[in-house]
Amino acid sequence: MIVHAVVRNYSGPGAKELFDLLEERKAEVESIIRPVKGLVTYSMIRTDDGGVTVTVCQDKSGTDESIRVAREWIQENASDIGSSPPAVSEGPTMVQIS
Repeated sequence: MIVHAVVRNYSGPGAKELFDLLEERKAEVESIIRPVKGLVTYSMIRTDDGGVTVTVCQDKSGTDESIRVAREWIQENASDIGSSPPAVSEGPTMVQIS
């Protein structure tokens, strides 16, 4: 099955603080991501300079929706942190092992 994935890489000023907040409020984050239509998996990964999120959905419309809800949540809950927008990479998966 070919699915669509999006990776959002948050780094630079404010990224660590953003991921501190995301970790504190992970149940809330889950509550906005879980309803995304066609969601297959979602992961939040802490890195040395911030973090990465990986969303896999059945199609591009699902990953587009995940980008939208993540952006809205950050605007509403973390705009005072002043983190830079993430670098976004997305596309159809070539191999997926579970």
